[in-house]
Amino acid sequence: MSSGNRIPVITINREYGAGGRTIAKGLSERFGIPWYDQDIITEIARDTGYSEEDIQNAGERLSKFDLFIDSFPGSSINYVSIHDNIFEVQKNEILKLAEKPCIIVGRLSNVILKSENIETFDIFLYADFEKRMKHIGELGENGSHDLKKFVEKRDALRSNYYKHYSGNNFNSCHNYDICIDTGRIPKEKIIDIISEAVRSYGIE
Repeated sequence: MSSGNRIPVITINREYGAGGRTIAKGLSERFGIPWYDQDIITEIARDTGYSEEDIQNAGERLSKFDLFIDSFPGSSINYVSIHDNIFEVQKNEILKLAEKPCIIVGRLSNVILKSENIETFDIFLYADFEKRMKHIGELGENGSHDLKKFVEKRDALRSNYYKHYSGNNFNSCHNYDICIDTGRIPKEKIIDIISEAVRSYGIE
């Protein structure tokens, strides 16, 4: 690798239900470095006073209604929306975590770290909608909500969030070093592929 074979910070963005946490955990075990997802929410709650539920709802989830409401007091120089406030604290937390090799799931980590010229290997995970829906249904994350509408809404919220804070499309291949269909390739093979790609990263 370009920096003495040091593992770069690995970021994982993913469609909802594409198995981001599973892949992150596998890569963590493979490389012996920590992975962060829910941990970031806990740290933001500690630093801001917001509840973890508020942060979970505001982080990576931005509806068109949220954007509409936030635009009204935008002319006030003292106004900062809950979304913007949490984003700034989240940004600082991600920069702190990235001081050492690690794996960060979501939360615009690829964009945040690149803006600070921090070396990253950026991954995007996607899968057929039906397969993602089945996975979410098995986990029961939709609760009493209609499964199809639940997954569609989570996809839209995540896409809006990425677009709002980066200006780019969430699922554009140009934002990542590697994109993988987790619905067609076994998870262990995906971890093998990514591990080999990370180890080769930066070699001329």
